[in-house]
Amino acid sequence: MAWPESTMGTRMFTPPPDGWPALAGFNARLTAILNRPAPVDDNGVLTPAMLTLAPEAKQAWVTFHDAIETELASGGELFDLRDVGSKAADNVARLAALFHVFAGSIGPIDFECIESAVQIITWHLTEAKRFLGELAMPPEVANPMRLESWLLDYCRREGTDKVPTKAVQQFGPGGLREKAAIDTTVKELAELGRARLVKDGKKKLIQIHPDLLVAAS
Repeated sequence: MAWPESTMGTRMFTPPPDGWPALAGFNARLTAILNRPAPVDDNGVLTPAMLTLAPEAKQAWVTFHDAIETELASGGELFDLRDVGSKAADNVARLAALFHVFAGSIGPIDFECIESAVQIITWHLTEAKRFLGELAMPPEVANPMRLESWLLDYCRREGTDKVPTKAVQQFGPGGLREKAAIDTTVKELAELGRARLVKDGKKKLIQIHPDLLVAAS
């Protein structure tokens, strides 16, 4: 998924190049791959080669997989993009396999193919987040919902009804870790009667309405 910004107003005329050597090489390589005989056994059944990952490549893939999985959790950067994010690691493996075949490599898929695939898939995740984020509900509606969900998870996990604002700044939902954003969102929750800001000495705490904790338990 991609949503490039408009370049209208900057598209000045540029004479075309005399040749496109990179494109010509790309087309030639695709033609060579397409002209290969299909791997068919004596019974006429397709028997494509099974590709595996080299140890270093597999470790890189696992690292990416786990990093993405963490961000899919409540409060994570990809929580609102779970449908897209949950497919990211699989798409990295598929794209790396395409790079491997296109390069004519033999043996397991290497680290360089995985690394290149990770860069491309990460870019598309960023584009998806930018695109879908602009189409989603307005921040004044979405932010209180996201923060409340995170606060409830924290309270259930810690067995409390109060959350230090410092915890939100360190571990809270993406985009809601700055003091100004926290203050604004907590104020909106307070107006809805769902949470309030309290003090314990110098500590600032966000207290969840007890009825919400009962409903969430």
